[in-house]
Amino acid sequence: MTTLLRDRRALVAGSLAVTAALTLAGCGSSDPAADSSDSPAKTRTVSTANGEVEVPASPKRVVVLDSGELDSAITLGVRPVGATHSASEDAFPTYLPASETKDITPVGEIANANLESVAALKPDLILTSKVRDGERYDELSKIAPTVMTEATGSAWKENFQVHAEALGKQAEAKKVLATYDTQVGEVTEALGGKEKAAATDVNFVRFVEGAEIRIYGKQNYIGSLLADIGTGRPPITDKAKDGFSYDVSPEKIDLADADVIFTSTYGDPGKAGTTKTMNSGLWKGLKAAKNDKVFKVDDRLWIAGIGYTAAGKILQEFETSMTK
Repeated sequence: MTTLLRDRRALVAGSLAVTAALTLAGCGSSDPAADSSDSPAKTRTVSTANGEVEVPASPKRVVVLDSGELDSAITLGVRPVGATHSASEDAFPTYLPASETKDITPVGEIANANLESVAALKPDLILTSKVRDGERYDELSKIAPTVMTEATGSAWKENFQVHAEALGKQAEAKKVLATYDTQVGEVTEALGGKEKAAATDVNFVRFVEGAEIRIYGKQNYIGSLLADIGTGRPPITDKAKDGFSYDVSPEKIDLADADVIFTSTYGDPGKAGTTKTMNSGLWKGLKAAKNDKVFKVDDRLWIAGIGYTAAGKILQEFETSMTK
């Protein structure tokens, strides 16, 4: 791949993080002068996993309670006043621009937000999901209008649309989607086109501290990205429970074999078994390992990002790895 083409790919990937910022002046609520009413509406109705919710027409103090919601807000040019963080980290994901996260107040761990900290920020909108905070919906709703999606992961694109509607950023969302579609097409082209992409089986293996090794299936965030690119997936992915993952012990890691394997680790690599497993004979016997097609990636980006800014960076890293 030429240097010019790589630069073009990097430019497209980076644009997901700044799309909204470039168009911010032209977005927001409609011009009151063009409205037949005396003043623009102060609220809007959003359809959520908990029914219809009235939200401010232009929310100013947004709190997000999961990584996907944080990615959505930043991607759409909104800097939350508060956000949760991963249980294994005290900071926000480093793949997001530091300039956009430095002033965000931490409000506890994902799925265990400190409600007093949330209330202290006086939010006018809260974004989260039922899978994370469904049991706290009533309490959160007393603090501010709370927009919940049903779940996270494979529904990330649908969730993004809900977030965009709640934030009043539908125009920016359309630009983000167009940029993503363009980048996906370029990555597929870089792999040699749809046929060659489909003929290359790709697996994602995640080592998790305190749990078995996960061979990721098709019904999850990373699975949806691979589907968009059009890569092949090995048969083992069809055995994934609920389409999410097929969990194995280190003694069965040979089941993860594929043409290409991407790996990440949640927690300590020693405690998660990453080091021991990847030094084993079974691992070294994998086709991907023999052909130097195993790539270690950042867990917080590839697994926990769950948004369009993360997707842009993943696609860039994916292409770089696959075209070495």
